[in-house]
Amino acid sequence: MNERVELRASYRYIKDHPWVVQGITGFLSAYFMERPGFQVNKHFDELETGMHVWVCDIPPNMKFRILLRRLKEDIPPCHYQQVETEATTCPQYFLDSPNTETP
Repeated sequence: MNERVELRASYRYIKDHPWVVQGITGFLSAYFMERPGFQVNKHFDELETGMHVWVCDIPPNMKFRILLRRLKEDIPPCHYQQVETEATTCPQYFLDSPNTETP
């Protein structure tokens, strides 16, 4: 059974690099073709925070951090971290500009 994961990009990072939303979307689309079982279910702009969110399904044996390391090679410098969430919600990974604090 696949696991649901959210990838979030901060408003600050998107504002600094306006093309990055298109870049991430393209990367995830290409990853879908490369990795059986990987799928992007939804992409939306979270109005309250200005973040862009991609909701992905990943196969059980996939390490999402490997995808993030590859993604970082295709986009402007950033840092990522896993955000602490409740056990009932899916894991969330947050991309932001380098040298910035957590949301």
